[in-house]
Amino acid sequence: MELLTHLRLRLAPMAARLAELLGQPVASAPDCVGSHVAEACSTLAPGNVLMLENLRFHKQEEKNDPDFAAALVRDSGAQIFVNDAFGTAHRAHASTAGVTSYVEHSVAGLLLQKELQYMNNAVLSSPKRPLVAIVGGSKVSSKLPVLTSLVTRCDTIIIGGAMCFTFLKALGHDVGTSMVEEAQLDIAGSLLRDAEARGVKLLLPSDAVVAAQMDPDSPSQVARVGSLPTDMMGLDIGPESIDSIREALAGAGTVVWNGPMGVFEMAPFAKGTLAVAEMLADLTDRGCTSIIGGGDSVAAVEKAGVARRMSHISTGGGASLELLEGKVLPGVAALDDA
Repeated sequence: MELLTHLRLRLAPMAARLAELLGQPVASAPDCVGSHVAEACSTLAPGNVLMLENLRFHKQEEKNDPDFAAALVRDSGAQIFVNDAFGTAHRAHASTAGVTSYVEHSVAGLLLQKELQYMNNAVLSSPKRPLVAIVGGSKVSSKLPVLTSLVTRCDTIIIGGAMCFTFLKALGHDVGTSMVEEAQLDIAGSLLRDAEARGVKLLLPSDAVVAAQMDPDSPSQVARVGSLPTDMMGLDIGPESIDSIREALAGAGTVVWNGPMGVFEMAPFAKGTLAVAEMLADLTDRGCTSIIGGGDSVAAVEKAGVARRMSHISTGGGASLELLEGKVLPGVAALDDA
């Protein structure tokens, strides 16, 4: 069996660690294509494992170059392609899509299968309702497509993080020096109106933890939305907003979370994010399906020490967002129908 991967460093240390986990030797090749690879692969005995070198050392990988894809298959002698990299399934690269044209069978690995089952069944096709989405992070522009999709699917959408201040300003609130995407104000207002027209509850913070600078040593205070000091920025949701989120989540059947509620890497601004993580863990214990959509949300549940209590933690932030947007992932579309 030959293993291919996208990590940005050399992979010999990974081969050594994999050998420890498997309890057997794992050889490593100096490249992922070429005569050295062909020779190493041709001498593999049944049950042996060879880790090929980092794909992204070749520019042709991200360009989905057909000759490079063909070489990956030819030099490895591969007949079956197993894609278990959900985090890159939304990219049409040589190793995620191109290689499928040159092997006999292309299938999903167990991790990719689990990711698709949770995202498609638990959120997109037949979620346990009420379906609640918690969306945070810094920019509306990066989450706009998924928000547009979620408005058509969810019963409640909770918005936090710096992006909430664009929505609050669209409603006419003074947000001090908080981050606002001026170019997205009209779109934010349109989303708010669309949610109201569809009967979707869209919950925004009613208070925030503010400081003059994004610095853990900067003095902070809690201020109500609409009364934020003009020389301060919102860096976390406040205690009243935390209580409102807890109330909105009560009785939820499915919750999908993507993006923190504040600058949770800094202790003074982490309470909102960590509180949401605890809420989801408690809800999951009571039977709710909780899906953590990759990226910073994963770091948040790990920091809170509740990761193992979640129903599903996605390994791909970008891929999970594109699924929630309703997009077809190239790395999935390239696989065999079965």
